[in-house]
Amino acid sequence: WDNADFSRGVGTTFYQEFSTLNTAKPPFVLDVEAKVRRYLRSSYSAVWTLKITWEKAPAYAARTDTRKTITYQAVLTTDGFRSYILMLYQDGGMQWDYTRLTSTNVLIGYT
Repeated sequence: WDNADFSRGVGTTFYQEFSTLNTAKPPFVLDVEAKVRRYLRSSYSAVWTLKITWEKAPAYAARTDTRKTITYQAVLTTDGFRSYILMLYQDGGMQWDYTRLTSTNVLIGYT
């Protein structure tokens, strides 16, 4: 990620934790399990999942422009042996103007 800048009071970040060891799984966790199974073609049953959402986040430096924001999520999940991350972006992908960023070699994802 590039630096999101919440200093101008635009956007927010929040998270939700799902501990599903020996408990009923909410629809969100069932959806995450289905995605892992579909994309990786493996059996998977989550025991813990964390959803982090950056909502209407402006790019650094927000002092120059808070109009272009992006909503995206990272979903971390594990079955206790294997761990996965799903990177979810709003329709249309990343909306920040990468030509105005300090670094122009931009990638979406993680390493």
